[in-house]
Amino acid sequence: MTGMADTKTQTQVDRENPQKLYLQLYGIIKGKIERGEWPVESQIPTEEELCRLFEVSKATVRIAVAELVREGYLRRHQGKGTFVCKRVIPEGLSMLTSFKENMLEAGVDFETRVLAQTVMMLTDDLDLKLDVAEDKHIIYVKRVRLVGEEPVLLQETYLPHAVCPALLAETLEGQQSVLELLERLCAVRVTRVRDYIEVIALAPEEADVLGLPAGSPALLLEQYFYAGESQVMYTRSVKRPERFRFFIEFERK
Repeated sequence: MTGMADTKTQTQVDRENPQKLYLQLYGIIKGKIERGEWPVESQIPTEEELCRLFEVSKATVRIAVAELVREGYLRRHQGKGTFVCKRVIPEGLSMLTSFKENMLEAGVDFETRVLAQTVMMLTDDLDLKLDVAEDKHIIYVKRVRLVGEEPVLLQETYLPHAVCPALLAETLEGQQSVLELLERLCAVRVTRVRDYIEVIALAPEEADVLGLPAGSPALLLEQYFYAGESQVMYTRSVKRPERFRFFIEFERK
């Protein structure tokens, strides 16, 4: 997440600061962890205590803590609380040069159907996920992959409208790759991707698209795409767990 360095030495949320409250709280907690005020394996204050300490709402606390969990600073133990982690920075690949967007195993013959392709305002925590101001418009694409007639993967793609407005006029059915279109239409070349994979319970709308009961387990892949230092896209892919594997190919050059 960018733009957080100035909050790491803050001790309280500043309501006169134009930066959003959850971003300030994220920076404050992250600063306490990095300075050792909240050491590894220690339990951080409860959600209610954080609300009182920093005079913010539960929603603000939840978003800030969720991002720190996502980044590996914190981990939740159900029924026990939230604890500081020994954060491991994976070496990873220094450069991504090839990426198969279909996310299904090689040899799987699939069909893509577009459920939505539109412009929208930011909702929920999308400003955090895309690292953009909340008054910006974004492009939203929702697609489902089918093998035979069976839906196996639901994918939602979000990107700032300014990154590639020409994407709205493109047909995204079949094997069309959003990444390839970004580069061809708008000279946006993705150079780095952050992936997060977890098991989730399907929300009713997701379950309806995938033909499963609400609450069924599924695999979630969240991806943050960067061109240089700028984030250009965020995708959320939900896959039925019982068939096929996620397939992502990286190549170092």
